[in-house]
Amino acid sequence: MTSQSPRINTRTRYSGKHHILYCQCDETQGPPTTDNNTMKFRPCIDLHSGVVKQIVGSTLIDDKQNALQATSVSSPAENFSTEKPAAEYAEMYRRDGLTGGHVIMLGPGNEEAAKAALAAYPNGLQIGGGITTDNALEWISHGASHVIVTSFVFHNGQIDFDRLHSLVHLIGKEKLVLDLSCRRKVGDTEGEYFVVTDRWQTYTDVAVNESTLRMLGSYCSEFLVHGVENEGKRCGILEDLVVLLGKYSPVPVTYAGGVKGMEDLERVKELGGGKVDLTIGSALDCFGGDISYDEVVAWQKRENQ
Repeated sequence: MTSQSPRINTRTRYSGKHHILYCQCDETQGPPTTDNNTMKFRPCIDLHSGVVKQIVGSTLIDDKQNALQATSVSSPAENFSTEKPAAEYAEMYRRDGLTGGHVIMLGPGNEEAAKAALAAYPNGLQIGGGITTDNALEWISHGASHVIVTSFVFHNGQIDFDRLHSLVHLIGKEKLVLDLSCRRKVGDTEGEYFVVTDRWQTYTDVAVNESTLRMLGSYCSEFLVHGVENEGKRCGILEDLVVLLGKYSPVPVTYAGGVKGMEDLERVKELGGGKVDLTIGSALDCFGGDISYDEVVAWQKRENQ
């Protein structure tokens, strides 16, 4: 290893091309736990081309693919688009006392809108989309509570431990959220979920399972997990994924994808044992859906009591 993560003792053995990593967290500085079993709703702001949108996750295409195709086919399917500024959504979340939400930049051209949202709710929103060691500190300086990272760490289909260590060394694990958004392999309806990168189009070799969650939990403060196949479709949550996250995640974890009604809040609470938080996007009425945002806020207030 070329760098060491703060407060984490690690040693690595090499076997062929693979890293075998052993981690032992300092007992007094270990990853936060979710023992309080208090689930919460986490709001979101998704930005595409500088505009607040809700997009069907499985239709997103990476910039490289987009440049090659250069046709209408390359445009992602949209559930919702609005000229309402991202900052107004951030201010609404701040007003309603919703914490732990995120802003996701889906491709280029979203930086100014994202900065405005962070300024409207300082230290109240996480930021994701193109985060690397080159810009992580800058986004924190703009008011992000955490940075959310996928492609920089899950590189060339593997976990890049050098990049992960350098990121943790730079900002501290307490500011890092690892995005483990995942899909099953094509045609596999019963197998494991694998982390996907590049606008959720590129499969890695990293399965979302007990060992991965426990190991990566040593490097970050939270996980964000989109169930990509159901994201934006309002077709129901991926129940088996929620169960897995609730059972094995050693740090707070947020699930997103497929919510279609208020009953899904209680369903995630039950399946995740109160340990899995929930983000709702397309299904909310403020994003063109049928679920009352005000009703969700009221649900959260009852949970907080």
